[in-house]
Amino acid sequence: MSDDRFARTQLFLGNEKFEKLRKARVLVVGLGAVGSYAVEGLARAGIGHLRLVDFDTVQATNINRQLYALDSTLGQLKCDVAAARVRDIHPDCDVQPRNLFVDADTMNALFDGFSPDFAIDAIDALNPKIELMKTLRDRGIPALSSMGAALRTDPSQIVLGKLEDVKGDPLAKMLRKFMRRRGISLDFTCVYSTENIADVRHRCLGEEEKADPTRRGRPRHTLGSLPTLTGIFGLTIANYAIQWLVEGSWSSLEKRPKRLKPRRHQTAKKA
Repeated sequence: MSDDRFARTQLFLGNEKFEKLRKARVLVVGLGAVGSYAVEGLARAGIGHLRLVDFDTVQATNINRQLYALDSTLGQLKCDVAAARVRDIHPDCDVQPRNLFVDADTMNALFDGFSPDFAIDAIDALNPKIELMKTLRDRGIPALSSMGAALRTDPSQIVLGKLEDVKGDPLAKMLRKFMRRRGISLDFTCVYSTENIADVRHRCLGEEEKADPTRRGRPRHTLGSLPTLTGIFGLTIANYAIQWLVEGSWSSLEKRPKRLKPRRHQTAKKA
């Protein structure tokens, strides 16, 4: 591998921190609009070990927002397309594609032979997301979970916070409801948007998807989305994950500078 491949990352982080990325083992579950860009950021940062999980194939409807969706990849497994792209970026990366639908029955297979230092939950289905979050919590694996990225337009409102504190996100609201019923802690770090989507949700909520026996999961409403915001969500998650891997915590990220009040211009005293 060329010594120049990650030279700028190494220059920015220093040898010791870059070595942490090279040795890091990261699990990414969900390789769609958010997950695909998260993987891109991790691969280009030099992460040394990736397990990439998705049960689905590339569809034409994915092309507007998913990195792996191309005319040439239609019908292929997302996990295989993702792994091939990672190898093209970072040939020395130990990348492991897994074609799995995440539920209680597949959790052991999800972690079989792989002990992640960090995990990214980019699942958009409710029950699989809850199962994964619960398992990550039970196993003590540091993780980030993505909340809804569809229907948003303002990248400046994408923030890091606790699930229990998320406002205005329908997915987060449903997660909290069902997790409380099961006694699962809401102390889970996630990336979400503070943007108010009430009006746009009413306008851009599509019809419920038709049931397809060849695909897993229950039918859901189609949500309108831009290619930009979903990608920014994924790269934001990758950015936080990289910083956690080199620093070991988010404490420095959670300390936001206080806004300074603008100074009033002093007026000249009258003589």
